[in-house]
Amino acid sequence: MSTSASAAETPWADGSDEPRDPAAPSSSSAEPEVRTTLIRDLLTPLILLAFATYLTVNLFLIEVTDSTDFPGPRFFPAIIAGLIYALTALELLSIARNRSRRGPAPAAAAESAAPFDWPALVWTVGGFILFILTLRLLGWVLAAALLFWFVARGFGNRSPLTSLAVGLTVSSLAYIGFDMGLGLNLPSGILGGAF
Repeated sequence: MSTSASAAETPWADGSDEPRDPAAPSSSSAEPEVRTTLIRDLLTPLILLAFATYLTVNLFLIEVTDSTDFPGPRFFPAIIAGLIYALTALELLSIARNRSRRGPAPAAAAESAAPFDWPALVWTVGGFILFILTLRLLGWVLAAALLFWFVARGFGNRSPLTSLAVGLTVSSLAYIGFDMGLGLNLPSGILGGAF
C-alpha cells in the first residue's frame, strides 16, 4: 500500500481515526510555552542567587580590624548569604523534581490559571513605600507595625486589629533585640522618649 493510499484511508492528517482536539497544543506551540514556564520558574532562584552573590562580594569588602571579637561584622552576613544559597539550591531541586514529574502544561491549564492579584500587590508595595517614608517620623516600632499590617492585608488577612497587635509585638521585639541586645540603634521616632 502506498503512502498516498494510506493517507486517503484515514481522514486525519496525523494518521489517526480520531479527530485532533482543537484545544490541545500542537507540538510547535508547546515548545515556546515550555520555555516561558521554565523562565518563570527560574526567575526567583536567579534573583536569590544574584542577591546572595551580591552579599558575598560585599562581605569581603567589610574591613575588619585584628582587635575585633567573635562573631565580628562578617558573621551574620555570611550566615544570611549561606542560607540564601541553600534556599536557592532547594528551590532549583524542587523545580527540577516538579518538571520531571509533570510534562509540559497544556494550553487549557495555562489559560485557566488564576488571574494576577493586583490588590495584593498594591497593599504590599504600598506598605513598603509607606514604611520607607514614615520610618524616621514614626520610628521603627510604629512603622514596622504598619508594614506588617499592610502586608498581612495584602496576603488576605481580614482582622485588622489582630494583625496590628501582632505587628506591634513583632516590631517591638525586633527593636529590643537590635537596640538593647546588639547595640544597634533603630529610629525611635515619635516614641523616642519611651524607649
